[in-house]
Amino acid sequence: MTPRTLFHTLGLLCMTMAVGWLNPASAYGQEAGEKVLRPESGLYYTIEKGDTLWDISERFYDSPWVWPDLWQENDYIANPHWIYPGNRIRIFGREGMERISKTRLPPEPLPKVEPQEAPYYLYDHIDSVGFVRKVPVTPSGAIFKVKGGKILISEGDLVYVRPAEGVTFVPGDRFTVYRTLEPVKDPQTKELIGVQHYIVGMVEMTDVEPEFSMGRVVQSFRHIEISDLLMPYETRSPKITLTDSATGLDGKIVVAEEGEEVIGDLDVVFVDRGRKDRVRVGQAYSVYYQDKESFDWRGKDSILLAPVDFGKILILHTEETTATALVTAAHNKAIYPGATIRTPSR
Repeated sequence: MTPRTLFHTLGLLCMTMAVGWLNPASAYGQEAGEKVLRPESGLYYTIEKGDTLWDISERFYDSPWVWPDLWQENDYIANPHWIYPGNRIRIFGREGMERISKTRLPPEPLPKVEPQEAPYYLYDHIDSVGFVRKVPVTPSGAIFKVKGGKILISEGDLVYVRPAEGVTFVPGDRFTVYRTLEPVKDPQTKELIGVQHYIVGMVEMTDVEPEFSMGRVVQSFRHIEISDLLMPYETRSPKITLTDSATGLDGKIVVAEEGEEVIGDLDVVFVDRGRKDRVRVGQAYSVYYQDKESFDWRGKDSILLAPVDFGKILILHTEETTATALVTAAHNKAIYPGATIRTPSR
């Protein structure tokens, strides 16, 4: 097995995201109840003028000597001395890089230039991510008919929309199509957390009449139904810039977006902490458990044992009191609604 093949195999096994533990993964969507593999996701760095593999390696792996391994894992780079601004280079997990770099002699250093762009996670299905809000969104209108009398509405279909009172549509305006689901409650206390807004597609207005408007479905994330609601479309970038987590935060996963009872990698979940708790897009948090141990058989004296992390989440969207997150890792233990989260340990 060549060193290049060995590195590629180990790199895939050890691949994690940001600072060595957040797993890059392809994003998933769901159409009519089935998950669809989305295109590329992962941790990338966009090359700036003056960058070299030497200084990129030092920034992400704390060692410039790892640059040959970084080059081998980005095989589109023909010559390691020639990398071009605007190209993206994929950053692999620190652990796999360190194991391989220990087996090789240090190469000749390349010139050092400080990089400019922060690491990020690419999640190209961001427009389909829903949210939980205490007070539901006031809809701009609702779909009341589909041209052709179809039962299932999908991309390319023309729909009839009745605007809400006081709302005026303009051809070319885009709207997110959504529906509200059952109120979300705390799995343990049953306290109301908020109302789930389930995103199903996007409509662009084409014709405006006095009593109704017509629009074309330009994206269908899930099946769209008669009576689904519209709210103004807001652009969200699929490039999630990674940032430091809030210190001392504790919270819990209250529900999965698709209602799964057992939550796994790449599932979207809602947590009971939001902007007021200093939660921001791009932060990562650990999913953990903490056992209690009794000192004697009667169970009168007991202590909490050290917390054990077994999963990771990445914040995709925030509301005032809640946030939407992607499960980026679930290790050796199932995640259920009610699972606790915390600021990652250093």
